[in-house]
Amino acid sequence: MSKSLIEETQEFVFNLIKNELPSTFIYHNYTHTERVLRSTRELIENSDVTEKEAKILELTALLHDVGYTKGCDNHEEEGVRIATKFLKEKKVDEDIIKSVADCIMATKFDTKPTKKLEKIIRDADSSHFGKDYFREASEFLRKELEVQGRVSFTPSEWRKENIEVLTKEHEFYTEYALKNWQAQKEKNLAKLLKKKKKRKKKLNIEKQKAKLKAKYKDESSSRGVQTFYRVALRNHIKLSDIADTKANILLSVNAIIISVVLANLISKLDNNPYLTWPTVIFTLFCVVSMILSIIATRPNVTSGQFTKEDVKNQKVNLSFFGNFHKMKLEEYEWAIGEMVKDRDYIYKALTKDLYFLGVVLERKYRLLRITYTVFMIGIIVSLISFAIAIKTNPGSDIDDVLTVYNQGYFEDSENRLGFNGFH
Repeated sequence: MSKSLIEETQEFVFNLIKNELPSTFIYHNYTHTERVLRSTRELIENSDVTEKEAKILELTALLHDVGYTKGCDNHEEEGVRIATKFLKEKKVDEDIIKSVADCIMATKFDTKPTKKLEKIIRDADSSHFGKDYFREASEFLRKELEVQGRVSFTPSEWRKENIEVLTKEHEFYTEYALKNWQAQKEKNLAKLLKKKKKRKKKLNIEKQKAKLKAKYKDESSSRGVQTFYRVALRNHIKLSDIADTKANILLSVNAIIISVVLANLISKLDNNPYLTWPTVIFTLFCVVSMILSIIATRPNVTSGQFTKEDVKNQKVNLSFFGNFHKMKLEEYEWAIGEMVKDRDYIYKALTKDLYFLGVVLERKYRLLRITYTVFMIGIIVSLISFAIAIKTNPGSDIDDVLTVYNQGYFEDSENRLGFNGFH
């Protein structure tokens, strides 16, 4: 039993695609040809066509993509050439060959079919838009374009491209396709739109997260800067407290020493004149130490006023009371309002605080160092002077000096306590 023309054509197309079609054609392969043939037969069964028209449609379905064996450019024209040669070899009537050629050319996506057979083959070729395997076919086409290096789409870009095609470029032309495939096409479109909306929502969430991350990063950076200023200011204040405490200790010690000398030692100088100069030297060094301690801790208050120009030019440090204590409350509130509008101004004010605190600390510790040095030298010089005075005075010795000091000290203590001691 001889094969029919359709069977021979099917065998020819299968072998041609198998042997000559590059493997990069993931979508436009024999599977696609079979799907178009099935859709064509479905349309034939549900359309008013003659047996001859049905043969033209089936031949077209089988031969419409054979031109891809010669490349992607002008593949419809190449398909017509291959189909014509094959059909002529099979002694097919010229009118059928011409109709097949016209139908192949009608599969160009940018053309609009006008004849009945052209509309049928066009709907069959794009039937995947109205089928449940649309997603699979669409992905194969995307991969084919990517593998061949023609164009590369990301999944979201391809989704957008498909939505554009389904809503603006593609349409079904036959009555059967509109009744039976349009609904599935709309479902496929709805799925794409849903995914697009979901993707858009996800991107918005990611965008918000990125913004929050950037905000938190900025806030984290700000917190780091704030921590730096906080720690630095606290350290400066602690160092200032330490300096004041040291100065207060020196001041108290020297005050006690001078009070003891004035109360007890001076009254004994009449009987011990050789101790006069050592006592004067000792007292003088104590007085100098006290004066230096007072200078080290003496506050220095500035003018306490500023102008609006100073605030606008960021020349005044509003965090230091010495710059505003003579200003009115309303003026100070206005100035603070201007400062908090500009974070850089705040950091600038804090930086000035750190700098001038450092300047004050340097002065305090320099004066304290001098004070401790004077006090130490005074003790040493005083002891040496007392030793020289005792040695150069033949009528005295160290025991006499200690007796004078001890008697003076205990007498002073007894008088302060309100009794004359124990007898």
